[in-house]
Amino acid sequence: MTEEQRVPALPGALGAERAEGLPFREPALAAARAAARAASLMAAAVGALGLCGWILRIDVLRSGLPGTSASMKANTTVSLLALGLSAFLVTLGPAVRWAVAVARAAAALAALVVVLTVAEYVTGTSLGVDELLFHDDTMRVAAGFPGQIAPNTATALALGSAASLSASTRRLPARTSQILGLAVLTLGMLRIYALAYAVPELERFGAYTGMALYTGFALVLLGIGVFLARPDEGLAGLLTNAGTTGALGRRLFVTALVVPPLLGRLVLAGEDAGAFGRRLGTAVLVCGHVIAFTAVVFAALVVGRRVEVAHARAAWQVRQNELLQAFMDHTPAVVFIKDLHGRFLAVNTTFEESMGLPRDRVLGRRDRDVLPPALARRAREADRAVLARGVPQQRQEVLPLPGGPRDCFTSLFPLNDASGTPYAVCGVAIDVTERVAAQREVQRSHQRFLALLESAPDAILITDGRGVVVMANAQVTHLFGRVPGDLVGTEVVDLVPGPRRRRHRALLAAYLRLRDPRPVVLDKDLYGLRGDGSEFPVEVSVSALQTGQDKRVFLTVRDITERRRAETERAERYEQQRHIAYTLQHSLMGEPPRLPYLPSAHRYLASLQDPGVGGDWFDIIPLDGDRTGVVIGDVMGRGLEAAAVMGQLRAASHALARTDVSPCRLMAGLDAFVGDLSEQLVTCAYLVIDQGAHEVTLCSAGHLPVLALPPDGPTRPLRVPTGVPLGVNDLYGGGLPYEETTQPLPPGSTLALYTDGLVERPGTDIEVQIDILAHTLGVALKGAPADPEILDQAAARLIGTLIPDTAAHDDDVTLLLVALPGPERKALRT
Repeated sequence: MTEEQRVPALPGALGAERAEGLPFREPALAAARAAARAASLMAAAVGALGLCGWILRIDVLRSGLPGTSASMKANTTVSLLALGLSAFLVTLGPAVRWAVAVARAAAALAALVVVLTVAEYVTGTSLGVDELLFHDDTMRVAAGFPGQIAPNTATALALGSAASLSASTRRLPARTSQILGLAVLTLGMLRIYALAYAVPELERFGAYTGMALYTGFALVLLGIGVFLARPDEGLAGLLTNAGTTGALGRRLFVTALVVPPLLGRLVLAGEDAGAFGRRLGTAVLVCGHVIAFTAVVFAALVVGRRVEVAHARAAWQVRQNELLQAFMDHTPAVVFIKDLHGRFLAVNTTFEESMGLPRDRVLGRRDRDVLPPALARRAREADRAVLARGVPQQRQEVLPLPGGPRDCFTSLFPLNDASGTPYAVCGVAIDVTERVAAQREVQRSHQRFLALLESAPDAILITDGRGVVVMANAQVTHLFGRVPGDLVGTEVVDLVPGPRRRRHRALLAAYLRLRDPRPVVLDKDLYGLRGDGSEFPVEVSVSALQTGQDKRVFLTVRDITERRRAETERAERYEQQRHIAYTLQHSLMGEPPRLPYLPSAHRYLASLQDPGVGGDWFDIIPLDGDRTGVVIGDVMGRGLEAAAVMGQLRAASHALARTDVSPCRLMAGLDAFVGDLSEQLVTCAYLVIDQGAHEVTLCSAGHLPVLALPPDGPTRPLRVPTGVPLGVNDLYGGGLPYEETTQPLPPGSTLALYTDGLVERPGTDIEVQIDILAHTLGVALKGAPADPEILDQAAARLIGTLIPDTAAHDDDVTLLLVALPGPERKALRT
């Protein structure tokens, strides 16, 4: 029987965990894609520079360092430019179909040039393609034709073309293009090694023209770009893996690329300088390799140790699951868990014995498929009653079991998630047939009390007025591991762990001193002592009976280990749900773009007094020319619904802004959008900053005023006709229009946009808080340059001033600072 069959997963488990158990590696993939694109563009740039060198007849752009024997051929520059662009377009992914088509066409162009060049080498005949673009005035060797691509360069370009075509075809495994990319990188590195080690033999094949230095660098960049074009697959996927294997692979890869060439170059430099001979140089080289790779070995051992620790933790968790199932199997009562549709999720061994069915024929089936028809109907009705009332239900009844009718004490209770919604029903059925029969037999005798005492599910201890045990039931054996007869005559506090006895004795003495003691139930910091010396939490029900001069104290002791564990699990589930909701809200709010021509900084603080989900959002939208749109809004209310509305409004406002509508028309469009939602109110402000005209156009829908700090004056609010919040027109049938205004905004100004969570506090005037915000903004940024780091420091200072205790704030807080560069820094769009 598999682990999943023995311990089935219950609803409400961590559904967000990846089934593979692999680490989350999106940051590593993003970095790899960025590196691939940068390397591809740089390879294309080298080709473009070489082509410019041919057009303008600039030798340094064609040959590189003075004295270099080989130069980039015209066809080489075209091929490198085409392959670099092809590799860059491949990194955009298959979703961009036009990019895939253009990438394949560019790779095919380079492949055609290479094929014609190879045909010339094979046939020894010039096909006229070598000087098709430019006349070659750089020919320095006899072999080959003028303008002909070097054999090693042609080989590398052929491999690069094949690699780019393979990378753009998802039907081929990524390993194919990656191996070809590594081959291209290797050929490029050989040219660089030829320069670094002064070995001209690595530069060319035989008497043919050699590879240019620029070509070698471009091939290295092209190989990197192709290798990382599909970073989540194949060999690159092994390096980008965020787990320990990925970290180990990256370290070994970097070491293999850097250490041997560097040590070799140092040894050659020492030999050239006469510091030592060839034999000593070899020994130094070997020693250096031993030291470097010894360090890598120890780094690998550290990573391996982490893997061992993780494996041990996983094994411990499996063991805990086995112990939990073993606990259920050794429980004498029938224990089962069913989902809301009556399907069995878990049963214990006693259930199997009572029903006469193996576990694999029970799990996953409905109660009507497992239980006798009459019992199945009663069980379904009982489940519905418990779910409808939402509270545990206990009753004693006769159940028609396969082995005959049995008197059972059944306890049903719902299992709720962190939000209080039931997702399953748990039942504990204790067969009390024997107890009922005994009770009927002793109804006319003094043994009735003893029978009831012995049939109690909990350990019961009866003491005299001094706390000495005079009677105990059999459950003390299961609970404490002590025979009831051995407890008679001993103090009840002997069943308490030694360090805790003083407190327990004081509690009992205080209860005994009461003149009219009432029954109480205590479960806080009370512990029992098992026979093996281990302690466990207990719940103790205490009641007293005064008969003449004698006082009897009844102590009912219950093991609440499972209750404590369940309470801990409920607390963990609540924290998990809060984290999920917080992550959802952040993913909906998104991250605004970082515009080099418009520095900005922002802060967002979620409320810590609730699950942390709100409706604040902001966005920065690049428009045409020197214009940029900025929007900020606040959905009234809390919870997932407000966050969902926020996500829709952020997408809608971004889409409308991209159509270049005016602020008032954008606000009207958002108002119509909110009107289609159910009773939602939203405050919003939208600005269009025109850096060329030095002005800002804005429109407000009930939002707090935007603050502007000019370079030569104090902070002031931008005056704008404030319209009603979004959704008011729909709720009250009004037709109130939204108005916009345009105001000058000189270079060097800073804008502050915020939500009410920053300035609204119970018992304070919001206008005073806005004045404090304006004053602090002026002090923090007056005379400071428009720099993102300075803006970020100012944002932190504003938050610290307006919200001294961030751990106690009870509302979402959003702050956005946008700065216009001064006249001394001309903004450039990228």
